[in-house]
Amino acid sequence: MKEDVTTTLRLLDDALTRYVRPDTFPLAIRMLKPGEEVPKDIRIPSKTMGEQWIVCQSIGVARRYGWSIAVGQDDVICPLAAIAFGFRRPNDEYLKGFASVGMYCKDEQAAANLEASTWRFEPGTYNYVCVAPLNRATFEPHVIAVYANSAQVLRLVHASLYKRGGRVVSTSGGRLDCAEIVIQTLTTNEPKVILPCTGDRVFGMAQDNEMAFAFPWQYAHEIIEGLEGTHKGGTRYPITVAMRNTVTMPKSYQELMKMLSDRDAEAATKGD
Repeated sequence: MKEDVTTTLRLLDDALTRYVRPDTFPLAIRMLKPGEEVPKDIRIPSKTMGEQWIVCQSIGVARRYGWSIAVGQDDVICPLAAIAFGFRRPNDEYLKGFASVGMYCKDEQAAANLEASTWRFEPGTYNYVCVAPLNRATFEPHVIAVYANSAQVLRLVHASLYKRGGRVVSTSGGRLDCAEIVIQTLTTNEPKVILPCTGDRVFGMAQDNEMAFAFPWQYAHEIIEGLEGTHKGGTRYPITVAMRNTVTMPKSYQELMKMLSDRDAEAATKGD
């Protein structure tokens, strides 16, 4: 890995730790094309552990265990993720919404519309998705993903707009957040705010107080600059709150304080 990539990974991890303070590891994610070797020291569940995982589960393990994971066709047992990441070709049943009718959609037409709007790579474009904590990544990532609470994600939105302005525009289908984190971000080449889906909550252990923020690798220095700049400007995490006005005490507290003040005043008078 190039020295400048290693340096940027370190600087980005330092900035996220200082200014955002996420509870789990920020992640580096890279898609591997056919013929591209899996980086060293990365676990492939089907080969390393004799297990089959799914993408959101792999993300959860990476950000909570600190492991580096790569999953491909032989690993991913979620058919929706396998199709989205191009590890499997969609069939007619999938396109007609077979997996969505009754669970997410009222009828076949709605389900077909949902599947048609899903972010997908063309089949065969990539062989693996690699996920690793920023501070342990041995590859140049395509996408950076941070799971955090809404206030922390807000800080990342601030940072991403610090140089360019505008707005962060995201789409959500309420499922397959793995595709929204990786494929949506890569396809649009823009930062995104993502709602963890049901699968991510069940298998990836995403919590109710968590969201995800993802951005293309080329935004790394902008995010660092944006976090530093907005912090200096007074927009910080933890969010500052209005605490400096004189508060109102309960009536009994006020009366007791008056007694104390009167006593002290009387004692001061006698002392004179």
